[in-house]
Amino acid sequence: MANKALIICFIVALMAAEIGFSASALWATSTKAGKETTTNLKFYFHDTVSGSSPSAVRIAQAPVTGSSKTLFGAVLMADDPLTEGPDPKSKLVGRAQGLYGSACQSELGLIMAMNYQFTEGEYKGSSFSILGLNQAMDPVREMPVVTGTGRFRMARGYALAHTHWFDKATGDAIVMYNVTIIH
Repeated sequence: MANKALIICFIVALMAAEIGFSASALWATSTKAGKETTTNLKFYFHDTVSGSSPSAVRIAQAPVTGSSKTLFGAVLMADDPLTEGPDPKSKLVGRAQGLYGSACQSELGLIMAMNYQFTEGEYKGSSFSILGLNQAMDPVREMPVVTGTGRFRMARGYALAHTHWFDKATGDAIVMYNVTIIH
């Protein structure tokens, strides 16, 4: 009888381990990691700070912002369109919403806290977030993808940003993004 009880306990413990439960903590569960998906995205980010209908507006600045060559301390709120191609009239695939601010005193470095939400295609309703430094004058900038929603839930990865076009007089820019997301 004791052997049967011991065998049953052993079988239950094996079954719990097989489905991912810890025998010592049934209130906490873990599952084996299945295969992850890697998604690569390419789109264009249109940041317009000039004109009568800007997609990014300054919401705060420091007392030194006006005398800083990098606009240090300026913070902007953005709702920028994301398109398939560099032409502003190309197909809209989503929006980048969030804020960015000038965080460097010696070069143009923008701290980005942005959510990239998709409105078209198989990723409609899904988003990912970037939180990191954008060295805006470098030819290629790498920023971390820190999380996501929908199809990108629990995402991690990186975004490579390449300036496609920049108007020094207005500050308007079109930036190509190549994003690799693991989810």
